[in-house]
Amino acid sequence: MSVVTSAEFQRKLGLYQDKALAEPVTITKNGRDRLVLLSVEEYRRLKRRDRRVFSIDEITDEQLAAVEAARVPEQYAYLDAELKDWKP
Repeated sequence: MSVVTSAEFQRKLGLYQDKALAEPVTITKNGRDRLVLLSVEEYRRLKRRDRRVFSIDEITDEQLAAVEAARVPEQYAYLDAELKDWKP
């Protein structure tokens, strides 16, 4: 994920808009994360996840097997950093 100051973001808006199509861009202000710019496709994907809820009783064996077999494509390996502070 790219990190850029708000001043740099304002100077090179087009560059960071293009970068956000490939990966989220964190925009900082006064040294603190303030905003994240991401593609509309990624935003929609995240919004869809909010709405897809299953009861454990509704999941079929086939769906469970699909989840167990799922692998993250290498292009999204940077997202592993999102889990570094995750606690069950």
